[in-house]
Parts: sequence; structure tokens; C-alpha cells
Amino acid sequence: MQPTKLNYLSNIQVFRDLSPHELAAMDRQLTMSTCEPGRIFYMPDDTAEVLFLLKKGQVQLYRLAPTGKKLVVATLGPGAVFGEMSLVGQGMHNTFAESVDACVLCVMSRADVERLLREKPEVALRFLETMGARVTHLETRLEEIAFKGIPARLAAQLLQLADAQGARGVVEGYTHQDLGEMIGTYRETVTQTLNAFKAEGLVEIGRKRIALRDRARLAALAEG
Repeated sequence: MQPTKLNYLSNIQVFRDLSPHELAAMDRQLTMSTCEPGRIFYMPDDTAEVLFLLKKGQVQLYRLAPTGKKLVVATLGPGAVFGEMSLVGQGMHNTFAESVDACVLCVMSRADVERLLREKPEVALRFLETMGARVTHLETRLEEIAFKGIPARLAAQLLQLADAQGARGVVEGYTHQDLGEMIGTYRETVTQTLNAFKAEGLVEIGRKRIALRDRARLAALAEG
């Protein structure tokens, strides 16, 4: 196995307790896959037969309301694992997983995952930690939608995205529709709120580019 792939596997949280020899053995159980934007990995009521390890790109986990409105519950980046909740019986009955951009993934079969969990209790513990963090994140998102107004939710989302993209204080690559799906509202509402932020000197708006001009005030607004 190439050192770069070994390093990649060792940096995935759920595998951090495995030795280099054990990580190397996993190479025989993994299939590398690439996909274009818009690939649906699973949807509600699918039977999970594989575990996905994201090496490159971004994947959205989202739900659809009966009206068709989309709510993004998580955006996963390199190093993330997804599909694990259904593999261990938790189910993903209301969730879609879709690639945001071109992705490179490692895929592990259900049988290999189950065998690994039986043989390596420390890995099973990391899976539980990952699932717990995912559930906590979802609960936080739902609480924000239930109890915070649109300006607070949008301010928090902009700060989070800017931090994820680096220290420049700029959010790039997202449309108003994307932002609306992330905070549980409509594109038009995002546009109106961003225009209000701009008028108050909080942001500058460009095409798929939002520069944060007053992080302190945005942070205070995000607190609700």
C-alpha cells in the first residue's frame, strides 16, 4: 500500500487506534471509487450494504419535506465517514447522501465492516463516537431552526463556512439557494437577509462570494 493511502486511513477518526499493519490489511478490503457532482449514494429506505470513506470532495446529507423543500443536515469533507448509522442498525430512513463536487471515496462492504467491529472493539467505540457526534450536530441544527430567527441562523452559517474555507473571512462557491437549504429557509429570504446585512456593513456580496466585513457583529447576531 502506498504511504499516502496509509496516511489517509490513519487520519480517519474511526481507524486511529489501528496499527500500520492493521491499516495495511484494510487495503485489501477497500475499493476506490470516483464520482461526479450530483451522485446519490443512498436515499430514504435504502438498505445499506457499504460504508463510504470520503478522501476528496464534499458530500451533503439532507432531508426532503413532503413539500419537496430540502434541508441540509450536514456537509462532509475529506476524512469523513458516512453510511455508518444504517450499517449498525440506526437507519437512514429520512436522509439522502449526495456529492456536492467531484469526489474520491473508499468503499468498504457491510461484511468487512461487521467483521472489523467484532474483531476491533476500539474501532466499534470510535463508530459510536462518530454517530453520537452526528446525532448531536443534527439536534443542534433542528434546535436552531426551531428557536432562532433567519438572521441568526444565516450569520452562524456564514461564520462556519468562512472558517471551513480558511482565515480570509470569505465564503465562496455557494448560491443563495444553497444557503437557504443549509438554514432551512427559501432563497428569496436569504437574498433579503443578505441585503440587510450588506446595508448594515456586515458583508459584501458578489457572485457566489460573500466577504464578512464585521465578524464580531455577525458572531453576536448568531447567538440569537
